[in-house]
Parts: sequence; C-alpha cells; structure tokens
Amino acid sequence: MEVFRLTSQQFANSLSGKGAAIYGARWNSIGVEVIYAAANRSLAMAEVAVHFTLATLPKNFMMVTIHIPDEIEIFKIDNSILLANWNTFPHPQSTQQIGDQFIAENKYCVMQIPSVVTKGDYNLLINPKHPLFDSIQIIEVERFPFDSRVFIRD
Repeated sequence: MEVFRLTSQQFANSLSGKGAAIYGARWNSIGVEVIYAAANRSLAMAEVAVHFTLATLPKNFMMVTIHIPDEIEIFKIDNSILLANWNTFPHPQSTQQIGDQFIAENKYCVMQIPSVVTKGDYNLLINPKHPLFDSIQIIEVERFPFDSRVFIRD
C-alpha cells in the first residue's frame, strides 16, 4: 500500500513522529510520537492546506510517498466509537485519547482514521515504536507546488 505525506523539505527524507509529539494534534497528545499520512495525494494536500492562507503558503513542501508492506495489518477505527464532536475545531481530547491508546498498546503499526477535512476519506496514523515500523519505507520524495487557486486571496 502506498500512502502520502506532505511536509516541508527539511523533514521529507525521514519518518519521525517527533514533530507531532512537540505540538500534539487531533489524534495525539503532546509527547506522543505518531506519523500522519493520507490515503491519497489530494487528501494529503487538503489536510495541510487548511492551515495556510495564500500569504502564508509555504514554498518548500514535498510530497512523500510511503510504502506500507501488505503484511502490516491496518487497524480500522470503528467510527461508532467517536463522540459527536470528534471532528470539531479545536479538536477534542477524546480523539487524542484514541490515538494515544493506539500508540501505547503497540498492537498495530498503522491505524486508519477518518478525515475531518474531506468526509469519506481516510488518513493513517503510523506508530514509529512498533516492531514492524522498520519495514515501512519512503519510496519517493518530490517537490509539491501548491496551486494558489486553492486559497482565498488576502
């Protein structure tokens, strides 16, 4: 399976959950390392684009293609366990607790989660502490120029 990650050039050539651990996000608390990826390139772009305006649009972003071997079982979250506010902004602690538990249990290397940005699409959380993590590899890194038409002009 190929998944995608859009990130700044300085972080494009390695897989690390350290950035997510510094700030925390919807599916992880501060201090919990996890790698966020998307099921397709356009979702990876959408997940990043919601954080920028045309004026703050980064010029150095790279699309990273990640190979997850077929032998790695992907845990698919049951959406019925999500609280009604799971997709609100700011994000609730309930989703962080789900992601933190996924990492702490260390049973699965990858968990599929629903996207907030595009309903019906899925992102993936990759556990860098899982024993099978080393079999996940970056297979391509390419410059990703954002199309400015996606953004509202300031």
